This record gives sequence, structure tokens and C-alpha cells, in this order.
Amino acid sequence: MPENKSIAVYSRKSKFTGKGESIDNQIELCKRYIHTHYNGNTEDILVYEDEGFSGGNTERPKFKKMMAEARGKKISAIICYRLDRISRNIGDFAKLIEELDGLGVSFVSIKERFDTSSPMGRAMMYISSVFSQLERETIAERIRDNMFELSKTGRWLGGITPTGYVSVGVENVSVNGKTKRACKLELIPEEAEMVKFIFANFLRVNSMSKTETLLIKNGYKTKNGKIFTRFAIKNILTNPVYMTADEAAYDYLRERGVDLFAYKADFDGKRGIMVYNRSLQKPGKTTVIRPPNEWVAAVGKHEALVSGADWVKAQEQLGQNSAKSYRKPRSNVALLSGILFCVCGDYMRPKLSKRVNKSGDRTYTYFCAMKEKSRMHSCQVNNINGNMLDAAIGEEITRLDADASEFVKQLEIGKKLPESNRDEYDENLEHLRAELAEYEKKIAGLVSALAKSTGTASEVYIMKQIEKYHLKIESYKSRIAVLEGLASTHAFTDIEFDSLRHILAHFRATFGHMEIEQKRAALRSLIKRIVWDGVSIHVHLLGEDSK
Repeated sequence: MPENKSIAVYSRKSKFTGKGESIDNQIELCKRYIHTHYNGNTEDILVYEDEGFSGGNTERPKFKKMMAEARGKKISAIICYRLDRISRNIGDFAKLIEELDGLGVSFVSIKERFDTSSPMGRAMMYISSVFSQLERETIAERIRDNMFELSKTGRWLGGITPTGYVSVGVENVSVNGKTKRACKLELIPEEAEMVKFIFANFLRVNSMSKTETLLIKNGYKTKNGKIFTRFAIKNILTNPVYMTADEAAYDYLRERGVDLFAYKADFDGKRGIMVYNRSLQKPGKTTVIRPPNEWVAAVGKHEALVSGADWVKAQEQLGQNSAKSYRKPRSNVALLSGILFCVCGDYMRPKLSKRVNKSGDRTYTYFCAMKEKSRMHSCQVNNINGNMLDAAIGEEITRLDADASEFVKQLEIGKKLPESNRDEYDENLEHLRAELAEYEKKIAGLVSALAKSTGTASEVYIMKQIEKYHLKIESYKSRIAVLEGLASTHAFTDIEFDSLRHILAHFRATFGHMEIEQKRAALRSLIKRIVWDGVSIHVHLLGEDSK
């Protein structure tokens, strides 16, 4: 074994089962191999374990760490129990072997007795990896075939249940001679009415932003209890599950090449559409909607919520709106995006105008996102001149002295923060959470009263009280979030403290000469949060108690 280099043992298992080829067993067998073939030297062994990760790709934390150390010339050989512990993908595996060969790192798979230090071993390993990938693709194809067979039944196959429905177990169905437990979608009346409201109003106003405002004003929340965004609204409007299986639906799906497991006669207007293989979902990545010609569709067992004609019309309107939708200007010069908040708790967003000021710069304002979305229903705070605010913040920061400012004193306190100060944080958090819970109870009571007062003189009064309490709740949530972040970031290490002091010492001389992105980064290194209450600006610096 080359001097100062270690032998790596890699093990992987898709999930913990407590039996079979466990990670411990794999490691033990690899160590025995090293003991036999590397002159009994088992002292310089580096073990890398990934449990709960598939062999479909190499996106695994310990595998990545092992490869980084191989590139750092710390490893002379990689030993694994079986070839598919490394990868089942021929492309990934081929690249790996090529890279290891260039690094001078040999690879051994003890189950197959392959060793890349010999030409025959490399050739046989490539052949074996082809069969590993074939097995993987065969399994995937079998799963896909089963999905197609199940789709013929029109059943719900699982996943996130769409708004308006709940998944319930029904009778067993037979697929390829095997009996499987099936599910179907049943309506949740309140959610179903909300979905109908979304479609009806979007078709009427032909605007995502106006539909969003209507939902906020009417107090509608998503399935997870959050305020509706245009993204959430679009997910509902584009989901075929709400479409009635009628003639318009049949024509739409056929024209777009959707693979239909149903006859035209089945589209009788009595049930909804069930579409499979519509989205591609990968952990940590944005869900991708596949093109319609890759969909598999069937007539479902559930009740639809909109007619085929209305659903198709909604898609046409969405397509038209997308073509003329607003594009965020790339020349945005606003500095405070992401750290500037409204007193209601939502972000303040920049909006560029076509005008320029005396310096020749584009003018812009910061506006509250909630105010914009709710059309001033949930927030009425004034907009603020963005050019003036950015200049004022930059000027104030340059006045901070790296040696004598109050900011540095706060950093010093943060650097030496005693553990006992946690009690003060906890006490404040407990008080705010209690107040938040109290106002949430008040709103719940008012909502119950509102249901009994519809059409009476007290209805308007109750709505105003709900709006007032809602603003209080948003304020408390914002303050709680600040304190929770403060509790975890208030104490600074020596390195962090010295880094902030260094930035501050050079800030005055360099800030005016920085590019836009550099200015943004510099401000974020010193400012934690800026809050606009409609009259005054409140700047919370790092290390500062921002209650």
C-alpha cells in the first residue's frame, strides 16, 4: 500500500431492515478481505457508510466524502462487498472507474471477485455493471406496467391527496393475477366548494393575482392552512383530477396524445379523470410536469368538480396569461430584498418604475407583498421610496466604527453571551406564544359567531374584528421568528467576530465602489433584519437584541 494512503471500505443499504446483507456485515467482510490481500494491514482503513440511499445514483453523503478524499490523494484503494453497493447505473459506474483509474485508485468488489488493478478485472466489472443496470430498469418497467394495470381501474394510487378530496380504502382489485388493496378519492365538502370557487373566479376575472386576492379576502387557506399563493392556485387549476370525464375532456386528452385506458363511451360526464405518470418528483428538486403525451389517463371513481369545458378553458386562459406575464427586470438595483420586512411580517418587495432620478438611476419603491396580494385587505402599510431607503441604510452603516461603535459593543456581548441569558429569551418567547395562542382563540370564536350572524348587522363588525386580530397574529409570528433566530445565532465565535470587525473596518472606504451584488452581500453580513412600519425604519444588526 502506498505510503500515507488509506484503504477505503464503502457500504450501502437502501433501508434498515435488521437482516440480510447489513452494513455491519458488508464492512466485516471487506475488512477480512483487506486482512488477507493487503499483508494483514487493517489499521489504515477508512469506513464510509450510507444507509437509506438507493443505488440508482451516486448522490449519497458518505460516498461523496469518500470520493473527495480519493481526489485528495488520501486513498489507495476502494473495497466494497458487492458491485451494486456502489451503483446500479452504468453511466455513473463507468465515469467512476475512469476517474479512479486517473487517480491511481484501485477498486475491488469482493463478491464478484473483480479488481480493477488488472485489465481482465476492469473488463468484467463493466460487463457486470451492465447487468446491474438491466436489473434496475427491469424492476422500474415492472413497476410501470403494474401502474398501468392499476390505472385501468381508475383508482387513486397514492401520493399527496389533491385539495378537495380524501383517500379512502375500497375493495381489493386484481392486477396480473394478484390481489391488491385499492383506494379511491372521496369529496371533502368544504374543500370541494373552495376548489369550485377558485375555478369559477379565475374563469370570470382571467387573472391569477385577482384570484389570489379574492381567496385572501374571503379567508380561504390551503390544505396545509397557509395563505394561497399563485403557485398553489395554479397547481389546482392545472390538475386534471377536477375535470369531468365528458366529451370536452376526451377531445382535449386525445388531441394531446395522452395514453387513454378508456373508451369514448366511458366519458359520460358522471365521474372525474385520473391521470398517472403526470409528474416527475425527485427529493430536494422542483416537481416537473411531464408533457401530456407521457401521461396515462383513465376515468376515475371519484366525483369531478368542474366540467371538461371549463377545465379546458382554464388551461387556455393560463396559456394566454403566461405568454404576456410580467417578467422581473434583470436590471434590479434594489439592495434590501430578502432582509426588508413589513410590520405585518411579510417581505417588502422592490418594484421598478420607468422613471429615472437626477443621478440617472432607475427609481423604485418597496411594497408589502401581503398588501399587494390582498389588495390592501390584510395590510395597509405605505410603500417606501427604495432609492432613498437604500442610500440611507448604506450611509448609516458606513458611520459605524470598527472599534468604538455600539454595534461592536453588541458583538462583544454576543461573543461572550452567558448561558443564563437563555432564560430571558425563553421567557420572551413563552410570553409571545401565549399571546399568539390567545388571539388565535379569539379569531376561532369570531369565526363561529360569524357563521351564525350571516346577513345581520353584526356581520360587518365581526369581520373587522377578525381582520384586526389577524394583523396582531402576523405581528406576533414575526416577532417570534426573530427571537427564535436570535436564540440560535446570538453568540459569535472568535473567527466570526473578527470577520465582522474586519468587514466593518473596510466598509466605509469600499462600499461606494462595490458592484450591486457586492453591496447586497456586504449589507447582509452586518444586517439581520429591517422592518418598515409605515412611518419608521427599524434596523436590527447582527448580535443585537431585536425584540
